Amino acid sequence: MKQASLGAGFELKVKTTRKREFLRQMDQVVPWKELEALIAPHMPLPGPKGGRPPYPVSVLLRIHFLQQWFALSDPAAEEALDDVPAFA
Repeated sequence: MKQASLGAGFELKVKTTRKREFLRQMDQVVPWKELEALIAPHMPLPGPKGGRPPYPVSVLLRIHFLQQWFALSDPAAEEALDDVPAFA
């Protein structure tokens, strides 16, 4: 018999916050695919020597928008991506 933990069931419920609702609305309103298509030709390609591959355009674009919407500096945006589940 498997013992249930105190936190069992809580991970299934996601609270709808104003921030999460705002991000959901922006996901519907912002033309992500069109913006990605405009930016993609100007993004660096992986080099022939290897190295770290560049981040996808979609990730960089969304992070940039998050920084503008929530007035986040680069370090604050990085921290928000690690700490806040709504940003992930």
